[in-house]
Amino acid sequence: MTASIGSMTTHWKRFKGVAPSPQVCLRLFWCVLLCWFMSMNAVNAGLLDDRLASFPKWDNKPVVQPANGDLEYPAWLAGTWTMTSTLVELAAPLAPDVVTPGFDSNQQYLNQPIACKVRFVPSSTLSTTREFLSMLPLKGLIKDPVVSDRAFNGFNLAKAYMGDSVLAVTVDPRSPNRQMTLLEGGRQLISVVTARAVETPEIDRFLTTELFQQVFRGVPNPYLNQVETTTAYQHLAETSAEKPAITADQVTAIYLSPQDPKYFKAGDRPVALYRYRLEFIPTEEEEF
Repeated sequence: MTASIGSMTTHWKRFKGVAPSPQVCLRLFWCVLLCWFMSMNAVNAGLLDDRLASFPKWDNKPVVQPANGDLEYPAWLAGTWTMTSTLVELAAPLAPDVVTPGFDSNQQYLNQPIACKVRFVPSSTLSTTREFLSMLPLKGLIKDPVVSDRAFNGFNLAKAYMGDSVLAVTVDPRSPNRQMTLLEGGRQLISVVTARAVETPEIDRFLTTELFQQVFRGVPNPYLNQVETTTAYQHLAETSAEKPAITADQVTAIYLSPQDPKYFKAGDRPVALYRYRLEFIPTEEEEF
């Protein structure tokens, strides 16, 4: 990158005092944009792969950027799926000093497959960045991004684990990153995505991590924590009606909030880790 910047500086010195043509400006714009994307990929490449490989020895949070707009998925995830989630490993790295509520009860799900319907759909709205790019000459090549139907998926997954105690899951119409789960008894779980990272090491592999702030309301002592979900999706070449088209390795990590009395014992280390095996089989339902 240093050599490229140096070369560009030399070219600008040659044009000193001469106004470049619109064609030159456009080519320069695309070169700068391409270099920016390449530098972003170079910085982030492999971090999530390495993180999953080091499980459960996680001593800090992942390297992420503030969440801006929704998380975009590869086109091969579009559609409706029967997803089977199996908890294959769990750990409490700081036990017995620090154990998050619910850890002991979650052990009942170990090696128990839980199935539900999920779907990934084209986004119905465009972000500011995408609106800007749509005005450029290549706008015809820009497709509506594929995103998770967070309300549909969140409700079905919560229902599969918690049954009729789950009443509804809604997403803030002003932000896809704010979700609320309504439970019986007036209880609420509010989840807000604050940061994320994405890697695409190969055309059929997609890795992502998201950090959530979660607040439990409607209980005597409202509970606040931070959750990380890191997932590596693999698109399989050979599939059938009985075999998954996509598999995923997913880890959910729970962190204490600064308001927790035991926060300084934990710091940025997770207090609970859950590792899941995900399998996606396409359904005969609507396509998008």
